[in-house]
Amino acid sequence: MCKTLGIVGGMGPLATSILFKKIIYNTDAKTDQEHLNIIINNNVSIPDRTRYILGEGISPVNDLIATSINLEKSGADYLIMPCNTAHCFYEEIASNINIPFLNMIEETAIYIAKNFKAKEVGLLATEGTYISRVYEDLFTKYNIDIITPSRCNINKIMRFIYGIKASVDVELQDFYDVKNELEQKGADIFILGCTELSTAYDLYGIQGEYINPLDIIAKKAILYGGKKIKNDVVI
Repeated sequence: MCKTLGIVGGMGPLATSILFKKIIYNTDAKTDQEHLNIIINNNVSIPDRTRYILGEGISPVNDLIATSINLEKSGADYLIMPCNTAHCFYEEIASNINIPFLNMIEETAIYIAKNFKAKEVGLLATEGTYISRVYEDLFTKYNIDIITPSRCNINKIMRFIYGIKASVDVELQDFYDVKNELEQKGADIFILGCTELSTAYDLYGIQGEYINPLDIIAKKAILYGGKKIKNDVVI
């Protein structure tokens, strides 16, 4: 029997919609009935995760937990969450629900460990993700080192990310400046560690090869729900 997927969304809405499309596009289905049942809670009221981590806003934890519980009560059999920074609250959310919660960041670590020899990975992300060290804490389990940018380039990637959120013009050079610094520090593969960066990759045709956690969690969600991935893609 097909499991029902719940998506803890709204962080941000565009990234949530892109994740939904990725799940649809990557499912090997010829009819409506061969796709996953999906419940999306596009809760845009969840407070900004980075602002809270920086000590400038209110905690998103209660809203994240309430959103997850609502999805469970609505019939979701398992959850995913397309927000990298929010994963620093993963344990608090998981301890308050009774269904599996696939961890996008850990699934990304597993994917890299399985498919790449590189042990130093460049991370493009929000300041909240850098400060929380949510990537470092999980990737250490798989003997992968995370390389992060300088203060100046953290400011640039934050400007880029919040420009995407605000749907205003962004400077692609800001993105490439951060990526180039990480490369100079020894990274040869790079993670789009914010869902707005995953969104920008699709919208602006960003050049280069990147690990996209949205792609990874979309395919994991398909498999976990009992469906097949198109073209027998192995992840």
